[in-house]
Amino acid sequence: MAEANCRRELDLEIPAAEVQKAIERVAREFARVARVPGFRPGKAPIPLIRRRFADDIKGEVLQSLLPEQIDKAVKDQKLVPITQPQVDHVDYAEDRPLKFRASFEVLPEFELGSYKGLKVEVEKAEVTEADVDKALEAMRERAATFVPVEDRALESGDYAQLKLVGTPLGGGEPLKADNVLCHLGAEETLESFTQNLIGAKPAEHRRFEVEYPADYPDTKLAGKKYAYSAEVVAVKQKKLPELNDELAKDVSEAKTLEELRGKIRQNLEAEIDARHAAAVRDAVLVKIVASHDFPVPEALVENQMDVRLERAVRSLAAQGVDPRAVNVDWVAMRRRQHARAVEDVKAELLLDRIASAENIEATDEDIDQEISKIAERSGESAPAIRASLTKQGAVDRMKSKLRSEKTLEWLQSNTEVSTREPERS
Repeated sequence: MAEANCRRELDLEIPAAEVQKAIERVAREFARVARVPGFRPGKAPIPLIRRRFADDIKGEVLQSLLPEQIDKAVKDQKLVPITQPQVDHVDYAEDRPLKFRASFEVLPEFELGSYKGLKVEVEKAEVTEADVDKALEAMRERAATFVPVEDRALESGDYAQLKLVGTPLGGGEPLKADNVLCHLGAEETLESFTQNLIGAKPAEHRRFEVEYPADYPDTKLAGKKYAYSAEVVAVKQKKLPELNDELAKDVSEAKTLEELRGKIRQNLEAEIDARHAAAVRDAVLVKIVASHDFPVPEALVENQMDVRLERAVRSLAAQGVDPRAVNVDWVAMRRRQHARAVEDVKAELLLDRIASAENIEATDEDIDQEISKIAERSGESAPAIRASLTKQGAVDRMKSKLRSEKTLEWLQSNTEVSTREPERS
């Protein structure tokens, strides 16, 4: 029967004769180099050396005998340790067997259940004309220009071009901006700006206070109160370009609007195909994990929790947010990752077993192709990327990752997939 967790405690014993032999060997080594008052180097009697350096000799004996004994026990019991053994309960004496306990985590033993011919269901996804229209509208928005409106005051819906100076009421460095576009009445604009700027004309100054909500996206402003001095430089309106062939040429390599629509559809379909494949792989993994019940090493779970937390931090940094400035209980967030981390570890262990069962391996060609992709994205040469990965010891990790990905692709190709209509909100 499989144990309820992956921790193993081995009570081991080394015969007294073997211990005595090791003590004598270490004592002779000490005697050759030890300096003992009244004796020339290397001439002190062994019994004196054993008494005088008893603790040091014990340390050397344990260091030489314990790892060898642990390795032997691990091989005899066909265990695969994934953590360094921790030794305790050491019973050491020169005339008795050496007893101790070694504790460590091992890879779990489990029977590989069904994983071929699975059936999964994912949401149906297709590109509609509305999707193409939405993408085209986004292109128009990005290509929009802001034109001045003469001889009138700001109204809701206008863009106010401002020079701003904001002074934090709680103390701190003021904010200064010489060219800010503020969309009055827009959802993303704080009501204080809209209320205090409507009716203002170019060259007019307005003074007002703004209190930012605690969940404001910019963490430097969140929860703070500022006194603003705003000079209206200009009243502007957004002008969207006409939806025609000229727009297609301006925003893409297409020569006509119809050609641009076709390219947009192709891109959207490629995105949907990628999302569909990811959804199938996720569904397959969920099904395989759910059908296998076995413990996972807590050390691997802890590592996966760190990976998940690091991913969240990198995501914030990529958005220009300093993770140190975010009001987040990182310890609690990490703790909440435990259940998902367990599933992640189970999935990786299962993929490894399936890969072995199906003789799936990442080849040198796979590694070369992946390095070439990284080189293309980074602008560095493939040999430089390989040298860097080798120096970091990351090639084996890459090989393991590619092996898992190939296994997932194999599983996907051996799974019956059906689709369901998406849920309407």
